[in-house]
This record gives sequence, C-alpha cells and structure tokens, in this order.
Amino acid sequence: MPEPTGRRERKKAATRQKIADAARRLFLERGYEEVGIREVAAEADVAVTTLFSHFPAKEALVFAEDAGFARRLTEAVTGRSPDTPLVPALRHEVEALVRHCSSDEAAPVYHLIDTTPALRQYEAAMRQRHADALATALTAARAGSATACRALATFTVDAYALARDADEPGAALDELFAMIEAAWAAAGPGRP
Repeated sequence: MPEPTGRRERKKAATRQKIADAARRLFLERGYEEVGIREVAAEADVAVTTLFSHFPAKEALVFAEDAGFARRLTEAVTGRSPDTPLVPALRHEVEALVRHCSSDEAAPVYHLIDTTPALRQYEAAMRQRHADALATALTAARAGSATACRALATFTVDAYALARDADEPGAALDELFAMIEAAWAAAGPGRP
C-alpha cells in the first residue's frame, strides 16, 4: 500500500499492520482453525470491532496485502504511460508478487493456506476479485473487447498462482507471459 500521509492514516495503517502481524504469528504457532478472532484482537491489543473495521473476515487476516495487489494490477493499466506496453506492465506487478510470495519468509504462510480449506477457498475468491477488478480497468481503458479484457485479466491473475507454485517461478513466468503476450496480440491488431 502507498505510505499514508496524514497522522490519522498512519495510525490506522499501524493498527492494521499490528492486527495482521498478531494474526499471522498466532496462526503459524497454533494453526488457523485453532485461533479465534477474539484471541487475535487480544494479541493485537484492539477491540474485536476494531479488528473487523480493518478486516472483513477471519480469512482476510491471512491476506492482509490483498487490496494492495489488486490496486497495483489496476494501476499497471491506468497509470502506465501511453508508450508503455500493457502486458509487460502487468507482468512487472505479477513478478513482484511472485517474488514476495515465493520467498522463504512467505513459505510458512503459503503452507498454512495450502493446508487450510477455508483459506484455499478464500484465496480462489480473492483471485476472482482481482481478475474482475483488472478486467474492469482494462475495459475502462478501452484496451480491447470485453471478452479480450476479461481473458487477459484472468490469465494474468492465474499466471501469478501458477508461477508461485512452480519449482522455477521465473521460468514459469517467462513461459506464461509469452503465451499471454501471443494471445493478446492475436486478439486484435494494434493492442497497447
């Protein structure tokens, strides 16, 4: 997320981070299913209502950076200069997320996600939300037909999931984005 500028925004961001850190620590120590919301709130020294003002569901505590990734994907479309090609801009954001999520530090969190059905289900729904937001941004930017934009968005978000789980994430991204680039070029002449 961008660095909050005002005092109030900084306090809210610090509280959110404190809650996410407490949840991550408890979930990794004891297991996701074994930890209740009240315990997370107590560990973070906040009220349960404060926790829910920052995170809409228990599962969201594990995916604290969800909104930031969705924002970066849409900004790769809306914030790029006219001479910046679209697919490489999207790849740049996916690469950053794959690097973060495939780091040694993130491995225990992804093991937790992979072994917890509720978290796997939440992650799938989250990826769909990301693809929907990206498709909306692509369509608004008149990047292509609604079908082409939806396909590009879905392929981009799925490329993240496939690369994250690959033995060689960089090689997987090379292969996946070569296919995405070819499909986008085939969707019509003059694509950005």
